[in-house]
Amino acid sequence: MISKKTEESIQKGSAIRAMFTEGKAMAERYGAENVYDYSLGNPAVPAPEKLKGVIADLVKETDPLELHGYMNNAGFPDVRETIAADLNRRFKTSYDWAHIVMTVGAAGGLNVALKTILDPGDEVIVFAPYFGEYKNYVANWDGALIEVAPDLLTFQPNLSVLKEKITPKTKAVIINTPNNPTGVVYSEETLTRLGEILTEAEKRVGHAICLLSDEPYRELVYDGAAQTFPAKNYKDTIVCYSFSKSLSLPGERIGYLAVSPEIEDGERLLEGLTQSNRVLGFVNAPSLMQKAVAQCLSEKTELAFYDHNRKCLLESLTLYGFTCVKPEGAFYLWMKVPGAPEEQTVSAEAEQAFVDRAKAERLLLVKGSAFGCTGYVRIAYCVSPEMIERSLPSFQALAKETCR
Repeated sequence: MISKKTEESIQKGSAIRAMFTEGKAMAERYGAENVYDYSLGNPAVPAPEKLKGVIADLVKETDPLELHGYMNNAGFPDVRETIAADLNRRFKTSYDWAHIVMTVGAAGGLNVALKTILDPGDEVIVFAPYFGEYKNYVANWDGALIEVAPDLLTFQPNLSVLKEKITPKTKAVIINTPNNPTGVVYSEETLTRLGEILTEAEKRVGHAICLLSDEPYRELVYDGAAQTFPAKNYKDTIVCYSFSKSLSLPGERIGYLAVSPEIEDGERLLEGLTQSNRVLGFVNAPSLMQKAVAQCLSEKTELAFYDHNRKCLLESLTLYGFTCVKPEGAFYLWMKVPGAPEEQTVSAEAEQAFVDRAKAERLLLVKGSAFGCTGYVRIAYCVSPEMIERSLPSFQALAKETCR
């Protein structure tokens, strides 16, 4: 009954979701308090208090036919104008309402963008490690995902390798900063050089190369780090944003695309994005949530909560003997599987053995190969501080077994 393409997708599955499902089964078997699930990036802090009042007021005061009805496929014009003005204020840009397309989260937005720009066989470049679902999003539109090997020292994008990967078939490059899974924030120097490389490459290949900047963690940065905005460094950029992390609304599926005003063939591109939003079956982003987030753009999630978890895990795991990349943003810790020298990693088999050994300690960690970078594990610390404290003896036991 199902297509070969879907069958292949099922067989590949999602390592993150599989771990999450396994964690639920383990919680039933051992008790939830005895299982330490670090698999899923599901925020553990509630949405800002203001959002509740905004939603209540909208339901009470807005004509329900407007609040819950259809609108332009790109979203309510007043919401789009508010978001454009907020971006202009914060990042000194020049968007107007027509450059914003409201989407069903960043994932929906990425699929809308890829459908709009890809023909079968077109190539999309990603920097390892990267969010594993990019593979599926590109495959949805019969594109080819091209991986750039990681810089294991800094985990900044490997720009020297990028030059070699760009071909006449290259249609887009996806970046994600702050990065899932490493927590690394791409530096201004990196983003400036990336823009220069893509500008030079466009001239060489004879067509536009779209930079898709996936930014759900934009506001989650630590230690005074500045929030980056890659669209300022390259004109052919589409920003893919989600309120899932900044407002703790992952289940509401609300986000937007922001199309750079100077992008090549911008008017036609915006027509295409709006059309794709409709024909994909999204039709439009959720109407109530569009109105709600527009009034909460200055609200932020409880960053101190994640910062506490970040510091606790980083300090503890380093003390036990593990090697970790210090997270500058997002809410993930990227930890090296013990057993290989600096700038080298263990095999996929050794990585799996480490993940299995962690399960024996009831620690659920996602293997790095799920992100295109074997030899690491991702630890999602968007969990309660109490769970972290309970899990530390298990991490210590794991270290004694593996850090030799």
